[in-house]
Amino acid sequence: MRVIVLRYSEIHLKGANRSYFENMLFSNIKTALSGYEYSLEKSTTRYLIRAFNEDKTNELVDKLKNVFGLHSLSLANEVNSNIDEITQAALSYTKSDGSFKVVTNRADKTFPMRSMDVSAEIGGRILNACSYLTVDVKNPDWNINIDIRENGKTLIYRDVIKCVNGMPVGTGGKGILLLSGGIDSPVAGYMMAKRGMSIRALHFHSYPYTSQLAKDKVLQLAALLKKYSVHMTVDIVSVTKIQTEIHKKCPEEFMITILRRFMMRIAEIIAKEKGIGAIITGESLGQVASQTLESIITTNSVVTLPMFRPLIGFDKDEIIEIAKRIGTFETSILPYEDCCTVFLPKNPVTRPKLKIVEKVESVLDVDELIAEALQSVETVEI
Repeated sequence: MRVIVLRYSEIHLKGANRSYFENMLFSNIKTALSGYEYSLEKSTTRYLIRAFNEDKTNELVDKLKNVFGLHSLSLANEVNSNIDEITQAALSYTKSDGSFKVVTNRADKTFPMRSMDVSAEIGGRILNACSYLTVDVKNPDWNINIDIRENGKTLIYRDVIKCVNGMPVGTGGKGILLLSGGIDSPVAGYMMAKRGMSIRALHFHSYPYTSQLAKDKVLQLAALLKKYSVHMTVDIVSVTKIQTEIHKKCPEEFMITILRRFMMRIAEIIAKEKGIGAIITGESLGQVASQTLESIITTNSVVTLPMFRPLIGFDKDEIIEIAKRIGTFETSILPYEDCCTVFLPKNPVTRPKLKIVEKVESVLDVDELIAEALQSVETVEI
Protein backbone atom coordinates (compact mmCIF):
# COMPACT_ATOMS: atom_id res chain seq x y z
CA MET A 1 0.00 0.00 0.00
CA ARG A 2 1.24 3.45 -0.93
CA VAL A 3 1.38 5.86 2.03
CA ILE A 4 2.83 9.25 2.93
CA VAL A 5 4.91 9.22 6.09
CA LEU A 6 4.93 12.48 8.09
CA ARG A 7 7.52 13.12 10.79
CA TYR A 8 7.12 15.95 13.23
CA SER A 9 9.72 18.40 14.42
CA GLU A 10 10.28 19.82 17.92
CA ILE A 11 7.16 18.18 19.34
CA HIS A 12 9.17 15.14 20.39
CA LEU A 13 10.94 17.39 22.94
CA LYS A 14 7.70 18.15 24.75
CA GLY A 15 6.89 16.43 28.00
CA ALA A 16 3.53 15.71 29.59
CA ASN A 17 1.68 18.14 27.31
CA ARG A 18 3.02 16.64 24.09
CA SER A 19 -0.42 15.37 23.11
CA TYR A 20 -1.65 18.99 22.92
CA PHE A 21 0.95 19.80 20.25
CA GLU A 22 0.34 16.52 18.42
CA ASN A 23 -3.41 17.14 18.29
CA MET A 24 -2.92 20.69 17.01
CA LEU A 25 -0.58 19.44 14.28
CA PHE A 26 -3.08 16.72 13.40
CA SER A 27 -5.78 19.39 13.03
CA ASN A 28 -3.54 21.66 10.93
CA ILE A 29 -2.67 18.81 8.56
CA LYS A 30 -6.38 18.16 8.00
CA THR A 31 -6.95 21.86 7.34
CA ALA A 32 -4.07 21.97 4.84
CA LEU A 33 -5.52 18.97 2.96
CA SER A 34 -9.10 20.23 2.97
CA GLY A 35 -10.85 19.19 -0.23
CA TYR A 36 -8.76 16.06 -0.80
CA GLU A 37 -9.77 12.46 -0.14
CA TYR A 38 -7.46 10.58 2.21
CA SER A 39 -7.25 9.00 5.63
CA LEU A 40 -4.91 10.26 8.33
CA GLU A 41 -3.76 8.24 11.30
CA LYS A 42 -1.36 8.86 14.12
CA SER A 43 1.49 6.44 14.68
CA THR A 44 4.33 6.64 17.18
CA THR A 45 6.24 9.92 16.53
CA ARG A 46 4.71 10.26 13.08
CA TYR A 47 1.51 10.37 11.02
CA LEU A 48 0.50 8.25 8.04
CA ILE A 49 -1.66 9.35 5.12
CA ARG A 50 -3.42 6.50 3.35
CA ALA A 51 -6.15 5.99 0.78
CA PHE A 52 -5.26 9.09 -1.23
CA ASN A 53 -5.56 9.64 -4.96
CA GLU A 54 -2.03 9.00 -6.23
CA ASP A 55 -2.66 11.34 -9.16
CA LYS A 56 -2.79 14.10 -6.54
CA THR A 57 0.45 13.08 -4.83
CA ASN A 58 2.44 16.15 -5.88
CA GLU A 59 -0.35 18.47 -4.75
CA LEU A 60 -0.54 16.77 -1.37
CA VAL A 61 3.22 16.96 -0.91
CA ASP A 62 3.24 20.68 -1.77
CA LYS A 63 0.55 21.32 0.84
CA LEU A 64 2.20 19.23 3.53
CA LYS A 65 5.66 20.74 3.06
CA ASN A 66 4.29 24.06 4.34
CA VAL A 67 2.68 22.78 7.55
CA PHE A 68 4.62 24.12 10.52
CA GLY A 69 5.51 21.36 12.95
CA LEU A 70 6.41 18.83 10.25
CA HIS A 71 10.09 18.00 9.91
CA SER A 72 10.01 15.81 6.81
CA LEU A 73 7.91 13.43 4.75
CA SER A 74 8.43 10.42 2.54
CA LEU A 75 6.43 8.57 -0.08
CA ALA A 76 6.57 4.98 1.10
CA ASN A 77 5.25 1.50 0.55
CA GLU A 78 3.69 -0.24 3.53
CA VAL A 79 3.99 -4.03 3.62
CA ASN A 80 3.75 -6.84 6.13
CA SER A 81 6.88 -7.24 8.23
CA ASN A 82 8.46 -10.22 6.55
CA ILE A 83 11.69 -10.28 4.61
CA ASP A 84 10.21 -11.33 1.27
CA GLU A 85 7.63 -8.53 1.15
CA ILE A 86 10.20 -6.01 2.39
CA THR A 87 12.58 -7.13 -0.38
CA GLN A 88 9.99 -6.71 -3.11
CA ALA A 89 9.14 -3.23 -1.90
CA ALA A 90 12.82 -2.29 -1.59
CA LEU A 91 13.48 -3.39 -5.17
CA SER A 92 10.83 -0.96 -6.39
CA TYR A 93 12.96 1.91 -5.05
CA THR A 94 16.19 0.98 -6.80
CA LYS A 95 17.66 3.19 -9.52
CA SER A 96 19.19 2.20 -12.84
CA ASP A 97 22.75 2.86 -11.66
CA GLY A 98 24.86 4.15 -8.81
CA SER A 99 25.61 3.06 -5.26
CA PHE A 100 23.17 2.51 -2.41
CA LYS A 101 22.91 1.76 1.26
CA VAL A 102 20.11 0.04 3.18
CA VAL A 103 19.22 1.80 6.44
CA THR A 104 16.94 -0.05 8.86
CA ASN A 105 15.05 1.21 11.88
CA ARG A 106 13.56 -1.58 14.00
CA ALA A 107 10.89 0.01 16.19
CA ASP A 108 9.38 -3.46 16.68
CA LYS A 109 11.90 -5.12 18.97
CA THR A 110 10.06 -8.44 18.63
CA PHE A 111 11.09 -8.69 14.99
CA PRO A 112 13.49 -11.66 14.87
CA MET A 113 16.36 -9.91 13.04
CA ARG A 114 18.42 -6.99 14.26
CA SER A 115 18.54 -3.77 12.25
CA MET A 116 22.04 -4.38 10.87
CA ASP A 117 21.10 -7.94 9.89
CA VAL A 118 18.01 -6.72 8.04
CA SER A 119 20.09 -4.14 6.15
CA ALA A 120 22.68 -6.77 5.19
CA GLU A 121 20.04 -9.27 4.08
CA ILE A 122 18.04 -6.79 1.99
CA GLY A 123 21.20 -5.24 0.54
CA GLY A 124 22.42 -8.68 -0.53
CA ARG A 125 19.12 -9.54 -2.17
CA ILE A 126 19.13 -6.23 -4.06
CA LEU A 127 22.66 -6.89 -5.33
CA ASN A 128 21.65 -10.37 -6.51
CA ALA A 129 18.71 -8.90 -8.43
CA CYS A 130 20.52 -5.77 -9.67
CA SER A 131 24.13 -6.65 -10.42
CA TYR A 132 24.70 -3.23 -12.03
CA LEU A 133 24.40 -1.54 -8.59
CA THR A 134 27.05 -1.26 -5.89
CA VAL A 135 26.91 -0.87 -2.12
CA ASP A 136 28.58 2.10 -0.45
CA VAL A 137 27.89 2.35 3.28
CA LYS A 138 29.86 5.60 3.74
CA ASN A 139 28.87 7.80 0.82
CA PRO A 140 26.05 6.20 -1.20
CA ASP A 141 24.29 7.91 -4.08
CA TRP A 142 20.98 7.04 -2.42
CA ASN A 143 19.52 5.15 0.50
CA ILE A 144 16.77 2.60 0.82
CA ASN A 145 15.13 3.11 4.20
CA ILE A 146 13.32 0.31 6.04
CA ASP A 147 11.19 1.19 9.05
CA ILE A 148 9.84 -1.85 10.90
CA ARG A 149 6.87 -0.63 12.98
CA GLU A 150 5.26 -2.07 16.08
CA ASN A 151 1.98 -2.90 14.32
CA GLY A 152 3.43 -5.71 12.20
CA LYS A 153 3.90 -3.41 9.20
CA THR A 154 7.06 -2.08 7.58
CA LEU A 155 7.53 1.17 5.70
CA ILE A 156 10.00 1.28 2.82
CA TYR A 157 11.04 4.53 1.15
CA ARG A 158 13.98 6.14 -0.58
CA ASP A 159 13.65 9.93 -0.40
CA VAL A 160 13.19 12.21 2.60
CA ILE A 161 11.56 15.51 1.66
CA LYS A 162 12.26 18.41 4.01
CA CYS A 163 9.33 20.34 5.47
CA VAL A 164 9.31 23.73 7.20
CA ASN A 165 9.88 22.50 10.78
CA GLY A 166 8.78 24.86 13.55
CA MET A 167 5.83 24.45 15.91
CA PRO A 168 2.18 23.80 14.97
CA VAL A 169 0.31 27.02 14.34
CA GLY A 170 -2.06 27.67 17.22
CA THR A 171 0.27 26.47 19.97
CA GLY A 172 2.09 29.81 20.40
CA GLY A 173 -0.73 32.24 21.09
CA LYS A 174 -2.15 34.91 18.77
CA GLY A 175 -0.45 37.89 17.15
CA ILE A 176 -1.64 40.78 15.01
CA LEU A 177 0.71 41.42 12.08
CA LEU A 178 1.13 44.91 10.65
CA LEU A 179 1.07 43.88 6.99
CA SER A 180 2.29 46.80 4.89
CA GLY A 181 2.67 45.29 1.44
CA GLY A 182 6.46 45.50 1.47
CA ILE A 183 9.04 42.74 1.63
CA ASP A 184 9.58 42.60 5.38
CA SER A 185 6.18 42.26 7.04
CA PRO A 186 5.10 39.02 5.27
CA VAL A 187 8.41 37.45 6.29
CA ALA A 188 7.83 38.58 9.88
CA GLY A 189 4.41 36.92 9.84
CA TYR A 190 5.93 33.73 8.45
CA MET A 191 8.59 33.69 11.16
CA MET A 192 6.07 34.02 13.99
CA ALA A 193 3.74 31.43 12.46
CA LYS A 194 6.75 29.12 12.38
CA ARG A 195 6.93 29.44 16.16
CA GLY A 196 3.30 28.36 16.46
CA MET A 197 1.64 31.78 16.59
CA SER A 198 -1.78 32.25 14.97
CA ILE A 199 -1.65 35.34 12.78
CA ARG A 200 -4.28 37.99 12.10
CA ALA A 201 -3.18 40.76 9.70
CA LEU A 202 -3.79 44.50 9.97
CA HIS A 203 -3.29 46.76 6.97
CA PHE A 204 -3.43 50.56 6.91
CA HIS A 205 -4.35 52.39 3.71
CA SER A 206 -4.71 56.02 2.68
CA TYR A 207 -7.29 56.00 -0.08
CA PRO A 208 -7.46 57.98 -2.37
CA TYR A 209 -3.71 58.59 -1.99
CA THR A 210 -3.16 54.84 -2.19
CA SER A 211 -4.91 52.76 -4.83
CA GLN A 212 -7.16 49.72 -4.85
CA LEU A 213 -4.23 47.89 -6.42
CA ALA A 214 -2.20 48.47 -3.26
CA LYS A 215 -5.00 46.93 -1.18
CA ASP A 216 -5.30 43.98 -3.59
CA LYS A 217 -1.56 43.43 -3.31
CA VAL A 218 -1.82 43.10 0.47
CA LEU A 219 -4.67 40.62 0.16
CA GLN A 220 -2.53 38.60 -2.24
CA LEU A 221 0.27 38.56 0.33
CA ALA A 222 -2.20 37.47 3.00
CA ALA A 223 -3.32 34.60 0.77
CA LEU A 224 0.32 33.55 0.32
CA LEU A 225 0.83 33.62 4.09
CA LYS A 226 -2.25 31.49 4.62
CA LYS A 227 -0.33 28.55 3.11
CA TYR A 228 1.71 28.56 6.29
CA SER A 229 -0.60 30.11 8.89
CA VAL A 230 -3.62 27.78 8.44
CA HIS A 231 -6.14 30.64 8.76
CA MET A 232 -5.86 34.29 7.74
CA THR A 233 -8.05 37.30 8.43
CA VAL A 234 -7.13 40.84 7.36
CA ASP A 235 -8.44 44.00 9.01
CA ILE A 236 -8.09 47.03 6.74
CA VAL A 237 -8.11 50.50 8.32
CA SER A 238 -8.07 53.92 6.69
CA VAL A 239 -5.56 56.39 8.15
CA THR A 240 -6.15 59.08 5.53
CA LYS A 241 -7.64 61.53 8.05
CA ILE A 242 -4.85 60.84 10.54
CA GLN A 243 -2.17 61.51 7.94
CA THR A 244 -3.91 64.65 6.72
CA GLU A 245 -4.10 66.04 10.25
CA ILE A 246 -0.47 65.21 10.99
CA HIS A 247 0.57 66.85 7.73
CA LYS A 248 -1.40 70.01 8.58
CA LYS A 249 -0.41 70.43 12.22
CA CYS A 250 2.93 68.71 12.87
CA PRO A 251 6.50 69.34 11.63
CA GLU A 252 7.18 67.31 8.51
CA GLU A 253 10.13 65.42 9.96
CA PHE A 254 7.90 63.81 12.63
CA MET A 255 5.31 62.56 10.13
CA ILE A 256 6.33 58.89 10.08
CA THR A 257 7.07 58.67 13.80
CA ILE A 258 3.65 60.03 14.80
CA LEU A 259 1.83 57.96 12.17
CA ARG A 260 3.44 54.80 13.51
CA ARG A 261 2.36 55.71 17.04
CA PHE A 262 -1.22 55.90 15.75
CA MET A 263 -0.81 52.54 14.02
CA MET A 264 0.40 50.91 17.22
CA ARG A 265 -2.50 52.30 19.21
CA ILE A 266 -5.03 51.07 16.65
CA ALA A 267 -3.33 47.67 16.45
CA GLU A 268 -3.51 47.28 20.22
CA ILE A 269 -7.21 48.21 20.36
CA ILE A 270 -8.10 45.66 17.66
CA ALA A 271 -5.82 43.05 19.22
CA LYS A 272 -7.43 43.37 22.64
CA GLU A 273 -10.93 43.21 21.11
CA LYS A 274 -9.98 39.96 19.37
CA GLY A 275 -8.19 38.36 22.31
CA ILE A 276 -4.79 38.73 20.63
CA GLY A 277 -1.73 38.90 22.86
CA ALA A 278 1.03 40.53 20.78
CA ILE A 279 1.76 42.93 17.92
CA ILE A 280 4.12 41.80 15.14
CA THR A 281 6.07 44.10 12.83
CA GLY A 282 8.68 43.58 10.12
CA GLU A 283 11.12 46.08 11.57
CA SER A 284 14.86 45.52 11.23
CA LEU A 285 17.10 47.62 13.43
CA GLY A 286 18.47 50.64 11.58
CA GLN A 287 17.04 49.69 8.19
CA VAL A 288 15.13 52.98 7.83
CA ALA A 289 14.62 56.12 9.92
CA SER A 290 11.58 54.71 11.74
CA GLN A 291 13.53 51.62 12.81
CA THR A 292 16.31 53.15 14.89
CA LEU A 293 16.43 52.30 18.58
CA GLU A 294 15.06 55.73 19.47
CA SER A 295 12.20 55.42 16.98
CA ILE A 296 11.31 51.97 18.29
CA ILE A 297 11.27 53.25 21.89
CA THR A 298 9.03 56.13 20.84
CA THR A 299 6.48 53.92 19.07
CA ASN A 300 6.59 51.26 21.79
CA SER A 301 5.65 53.81 24.45
CA VAL A 302 2.00 54.04 23.34
CA VAL A 303 1.15 50.34 23.77
CA THR A 304 1.23 47.79 26.57
CA LEU A 305 1.07 44.59 24.52
CA PRO A 306 4.36 42.80 23.71
CA MET A 307 5.93 43.86 20.41
CA PHE A 308 7.46 41.00 18.40
CA ARG A 309 10.05 41.96 15.78
CA PRO A 310 11.37 38.64 14.47
CA LEU A 311 13.53 40.37 11.80
CA ILE A 312 15.19 42.85 14.15
CA GLY A 313 18.68 41.41 13.60
CA PHE A 314 18.32 40.51 9.90
CA ASP A 315 19.84 42.47 7.04
CA LYS A 316 17.89 43.13 3.86
CA ASP A 317 19.55 40.39 1.84
CA GLU A 318 18.62 37.81 4.47
CA ILE A 319 15.02 39.00 4.51
CA ILE A 320 14.81 38.92 0.72
CA GLU A 321 16.21 35.39 0.67
CA ILE A 322 13.41 34.20 2.98
CA ALA A 323 10.78 36.17 1.01
CA LYS A 324 11.86 34.41 -2.17
CA ARG A 325 11.82 31.02 -0.49
CA ILE A 326 8.30 31.42 0.92
CA GLY A 327 6.93 32.90 -2.31
CA THR A 328 6.07 36.45 -1.21
CA PHE A 329 8.91 38.41 -2.82
CA GLU A 330 7.49 38.85 -6.32
CA THR A 331 4.20 40.16 -4.94
CA SER A 332 5.92 42.43 -2.40
CA ILE A 333 7.89 44.26 -5.08
CA LEU A 334 4.83 45.14 -7.16
CA PRO A 335 5.00 48.94 -7.55
CA TYR A 336 1.93 49.96 -5.55
CA GLU A 337 2.54 52.47 -2.75
CA ASP A 338 1.45 51.93 0.83
CA CYS A 339 0.32 54.56 3.32
CA CYS A 340 3.81 55.16 4.70
CA THR A 341 4.85 56.71 1.38
CA VAL A 342 2.10 59.35 1.56
CA PHE A 343 3.41 62.81 2.56
CA LEU A 344 6.82 61.22 2.96
CA PRO A 345 9.20 63.75 4.57
CA LYS A 346 12.47 64.60 2.89
CA ASN A 347 14.41 64.33 6.13
CA PRO A 348 12.55 62.22 8.69
CA VAL A 349 13.78 62.40 12.26
CA THR A 350 16.00 59.40 12.96
CA ARG A 351 16.54 59.72 16.71
CA PRO A 352 13.30 61.15 18.07
CA LYS A 353 13.14 62.04 21.75
CA LEU A 354 9.96 60.83 23.39
CA LYS A 355 9.16 64.08 25.21
CA ILE A 356 9.53 66.11 22.03
CA VAL A 357 7.36 63.69 20.04
CA GLU A 358 4.66 63.79 22.74
CA LYS A 359 4.73 67.61 22.64
CA VAL A 360 4.50 67.68 18.83
CA GLU A 361 1.66 65.13 18.91
CA SER A 362 -0.28 67.04 21.57
CA VAL A 363 -1.82 69.37 18.97
CA LEU A 364 -3.80 66.39 17.60
CA ASP A 365 -7.04 64.97 18.99
CA VAL A 366 -5.60 61.49 19.24
CA ASP A 367 -8.70 59.77 20.65
CA GLU A 368 -11.06 61.27 18.08
CA LEU A 369 -8.79 60.42 15.15
CA ILE A 370 -8.41 56.82 16.36
CA ALA A 371 -12.17 56.46 16.88
CA GLU A 372 -12.81 57.72 13.34
CA ALA A 373 -10.22 55.34 11.89
CA LEU A 374 -11.77 52.41 13.71
CA GLN A 375 -15.11 53.22 12.11
CA SER A 376 -13.50 52.43 8.74
CA VAL A 377 -12.40 48.86 9.59
CA GLU A 378 -13.08 46.37 6.81
CA THR A 379 -12.51 42.72 7.68
CA VAL A 380 -11.60 40.24 4.94
CA GLU A 381 -11.46 36.48 5.49
CA ILE A 382 -8.87 34.96 3.16
